[in-house]
Amino acid sequence: MPPITLNVNGKAHAVDVDPQTPLLWVLRDTLNMTGTKYGCGIAQCGACTVHLDGEATRACATAVEDVQGRKITTIEGLSADRSHPAQLAWIAEQVPQCGYCQSGMLMTTAELLKRKPKPTDADIDEAISGHICRCGTYPRLRKAIKTAAAMAAPKPTAPKPVAKGAAR
Repeated sequence: MPPITLNVNGKAHAVDVDPQTPLLWVLRDTLNMTGTKYGCGIAQCGACTVHLDGEATRACATAVEDVQGRKITTIEGLSADRSHPAQLAWIAEQVPQCGYCQSGMLMTTAELLKRKPKPTDADIDEAISGHICRCGTYPRLRKAIKTAAAMAAPKPTAPKPVAKGAAR
């Protein structure tokens, strides 16, 4: 069988794996991208969340054959220098405790902020409802999402000064 070509974080990777292999294991074991975590293996905890064509997707329940030709973004590809507003907010609000669920939470937050730049508490609840944080950092998580939204919001621009003697 020919290799499967994946577009991960903007780079093409040819992988020689069984087409039914979950994307999670190809990312971690074949491509050595270990930021995406294994939590449950049944798409219930959110630790394995990646973006598939910009949409938060559980990598543990997605066969690699189903993602060929699609754009995959992992936590490693969210921002090379950790400058994504969600990453900055996570640090500012000291969200992680053990950190195991955080890459999935960050990927879901990034997708939420793209869809809803000013998420309400209900939007946040809906977005993270499929994630399990064993350490219970949910209050810090909520605060960080709001901080990230504020960081990502367009900054108001000052009005341009009117030239002296110009008609108003």
